[in-house]
Amino acid sequence: MHHRNAPLSVEGRRRLVQRCQTRPIAHVAAEMGISRQCASKWVNRWRRYGETGLLDRPSVPHRHPTATPAEVVARIEQLRRQRKWSARRIATELAAEGVTISVRTVGRHLLQLGLNRRRFLDPTGATNRAPQRIIARWPGHMVHLDVKKTGQIPDGGGWRVHGKGSDQDRLVARGKTRGQRARYTYLHSAIDGYSRLAYTEALPDEKARTAIGFVHRARAFFARHGFTHIHRLVTDNGSCYRARDFATVLRGARHQRITPYTPRHNGKVERYNRILAEEFLYARVWTSEQERTEALAIWNIHYNYHRPHTAAGDQPPATRLHTGVTNVTASYS
Repeated sequence: MHHRNAPLSVEGRRRLVQRCQTRPIAHVAAEMGISRQCASKWVNRWRRYGETGLLDRPSVPHRHPTATPAEVVARIEQLRRQRKWSARRIATELAAEGVTISVRTVGRHLLQLGLNRRRFLDPTGATNRAPQRIIARWPGHMVHLDVKKTGQIPDGGGWRVHGKGSDQDRLVARGKTRGQRARYTYLHSAIDGYSRLAYTEALPDEKARTAIGFVHRARAFFARHGFTHIHRLVTDNGSCYRARDFATVLRGARHQRITPYTPRHNGKVERYNRILAEEFLYARVWTSEQERTEALAIWNIHYNYHRPHTAAGDQPPATRLHTGVTNVTASYS
């Protein structure tokens, strides 16, 4: 595969060699728009290897002085197949045997061997790791926090109302080309891992001070539902949750941040975000951002007190609380 400005292909090299048999190499090189050194390289390769010498050679170096020894690679494969150990565990074992190797290098060799996934170790896909569920044992045991970023709806509605290519759609597109920044609304959510009771606010950003204020209001919301103490706050590794000032909202609770790039560890609020998108954000058309924000409070009541949830035995989340369901606003239509 040659780039579009390549002066020589395999056929071009063959013609170069044919011309150089009766004419000086320098003259042919100038005629074909290449350097004399390049022309000499292909002529010499043709003289040594024939037609095979005109083909492209691989760019892999001939020697690998820092390559992992073959016996170490074989030991990595043996430990992986017999013990089903992780790359870190294998690197630790090799260090005990006097072989210094990084975890990243072990992982690279497992990938090359086709053993990087546990299901690849057994033809039936069996694994020695049993999935573990993250279970909250009482209200307030674990409260999951997250922020969902969604685009703001322009006044009068966007393309979902007027259609793609409409005047309104083109007006919004022209604003983007003029350097206007895209506007977003940040949905901060807190959900109780035991009852799935949720609290959501539409806020203008995801800064630390905004997240701190939201958590204070979420605590007040949960307190009205009988939560005497929140034992654990589970978040991702967003900058607002890693801020030093975020520790002021803990009040004796444990702040647990999930493993990076592992959203399933915060799966309860991630699933709630999906419900929020499917049943509220995109379930109907909105004519303005203010209309959608005002409807969010009504949808929160619907979710907590009227919508059946499989985690609550097909009952609303509020039924799992000790206080039960009190006098609430009727569900919206």
